[in-house]
Amino acid sequence: MSLKPTPPHDAKNRYLNDKKPGVTKKTLKNYRTTTRQFCNWLDEQGITNLNDLDSEVIQRYKEHRLSNVKVITARQDMMTIKQYIQFCEHIQAVPRGMAEMVRIPSTSESDEICDDLLTRDEAVELLEYLRKYQYATNRHVTLLILWKTGMRLSGLRALDLNDFDEGRPALEIRHRPTSGTPLKNGEKGERDVLITPEAAEVIRDYIDMNRKNVVDEHGREPLLTSQSGCVVETTIQRYVYTATRPCYYNGGECPFDRDPDTCEAMSWNASSKCPGSVSPHTLRRGDVTAARNAGQPKDVTGERGNMSGKCWTSTTTKEQALGRPSAGGDIYEISKQSEE
Repeated sequence: MSLKPTPPHDAKNRYLNDKKPGVTKKTLKNYRTTTRQFCNWLDEQGITNLNDLDSEVIQRYKEHRLSNVKVITARQDMMTIKQYIQFCEHIQAVPRGMAEMVRIPSTSESDEICDDLLTRDEAVELLEYLRKYQYATNRHVTLLILWKTGMRLSGLRALDLNDFDEGRPALEIRHRPTSGTPLKNGEKGERDVLITPEAAEVIRDYIDMNRKNVVDEHGREPLLTSQSGCVVETTIQRYVYTATRPCYYNGGECPFDRDPDTCEAMSWNASSKCPGSVSPHTLRRGDVTAARNAGQPKDVTGERGNMSGKCWTSTTTKEQALGRPSAGGDIYEISKQSEE
């Protein structure tokens, strides 16, 4: 088979177009990020034609990723790169069998356990701080809903004003792919999540005091708003990263011996660099953990969080993960495959 000269970025664009019809926008975005990083790295190595790709180059990229990210992240990256190279085989940009040269990093059980851990006590302290100092703000409502319901970020963004049923009270999560808010599991992800009267009161106060009276480009009235419409995903992530920095809610004390005056994580855009900050999905894990350890049946928790049985793993308590004694038993987590 004669190879066709192919620039890496050209093959990347064709690969993404090939994937687009069968995956969600979120998944396509992840593929785009991973393949762009790989192609940019190839540029840095002076490789402008995929015909020059070989197993040694692929191995060096794997080593590069392992030196810069967690093992589980490198594993996910290399699985995507393997798919990309399989596509490159299909378009005759690399020799047949090249994808088999991609060695996927092995992970241990400890690698699979998410190191983004937020305990119930930490969440309670954080929410109490927000209730006292940032009551019914976008940040307060975002953290409250994510922790109290365990919904995915896509579910949070899918909520319209009318999806808040104050009477029960509940939040009605609906799949609306044609107007910008598809759910991870499509229509199977649709459900009504009951909330406490206390949480409903905060949401009502947010609507009355701080919610912007806006309509988005699809004619919808989102529950969480910005000046122009629904709060974007990156803003929600920043709400969570900034609020979960321990020094944000514990009186300004840094448990990592950093100087707040010089710490890079103090800025809005770099808040995720704090060792103690966590992602939105971590609040989902925390809700599941608290519910299961409180004795809620697995099927009830699974239905509430829209999770299948394969999403469950049993791991250890945070104290055990940190090498400290724990009085608790097993803690039930959600595997990384159940993320957005």
